[in-house]
Amino acid sequence: MKSIIQEKDIVIPEGVTLDVKARVVRVKGPRGVLNKDLKHVNMEILRVAPNKIRIKVWHGVRKHIACIRTVASHIENMIKGVTKGFEYKMRFVYAHFPINVNVVDNGSEVEIRNFLGEKIVRRIKMLGDTKIEHSTAQKDEIILTGNNIDHVSQSAASIQQSCAVKNKDIRKFLDGIYVSEKGLLNKD
Repeated sequence: MKSIIQEKDIVIPEGVTLDVKARVVRVKGPRGVLNKDLKHVNMEILRVAPNKIRIKVWHGVRKHIACIRTVASHIENMIKGVTKGFEYKMRFVYAHFPINVNVVDNGSEVEIRNFLGEKIVRRIKMLGDTKIEHSTAQKDEIILTGNNIDHVSQSAASIQQSCAVKNKDIRKFLDGIYVSEKGLLNKD
């Protein structure tokens, strides 16, 4: 059944400027600027107050109305990214052959060596402004940080998937690099 109108409001915090032009959202904050193109979703994004944005869908069915919350979550994640930033922590898991991870190119690329004793070197580039570094507090841990949650989480997923165990029983071979913790960089 079609609904005549559905809407959701997003409050913009102090110190963040949010511009919308033709469903291209630009968020600027103390940590930087993020842009997101939302032209593929048919909805209105309007400024109703200096610190409030409203997302509207007219005559939407169930799946179209579900896009309201998705778009609102994307915008809220952009606001969190430019104010606090995102952080993913990944741990190395190995039984016999220790995994060697080298951070190269000033934290924009990572090299993984000696995974299951293999000679191959896996190189994974970080997406966007994502930076990677070794943890000083924990052994066998790397930390990925950045403003864009899409880039940080996809970089972590690329690292995890590059260390997938092939042609072995995965119940026995649990080696790999896995996300152990994720959250905001500046926790309040």
